[in-house]
Amino acid sequence: MEDTHPSHADELVRLRRIEGQVRGVQKMIEEGRYCIDVLTQLGSIAGALRKVEENILARHLRSCVRDSLAGPNRADQGRKIEEIVSVLSKFRRQSS
Repeated sequence: MEDTHPSHADELVRLRRIEGQVRGVQKMIEEGRYCIDVLTQLGSIAGALRKVEENILARHLRSCVRDSLAGPNRADQGRKIEEIVSVLSKFRRQSS
């Protein structure tokens, strides 16, 4: 079964906003801004990136994985399940 990939175009808006936030933090550091202010902005960036991850994962589950599980190819179904287990494991390691 051939994968059909969902569009993630709407996430580009979020990523561009995050890019602007990163440039803002760079400027804050160059200006010697207060550490807590920099950390607050970094926390906002991390949260925004997590939201992009969540959105892309949800879209993947609702399209690629759903299509695979609905199809007849058991090997493909198994690969998709292992793929999700692996990515969730990576997310858990990153958040600890």
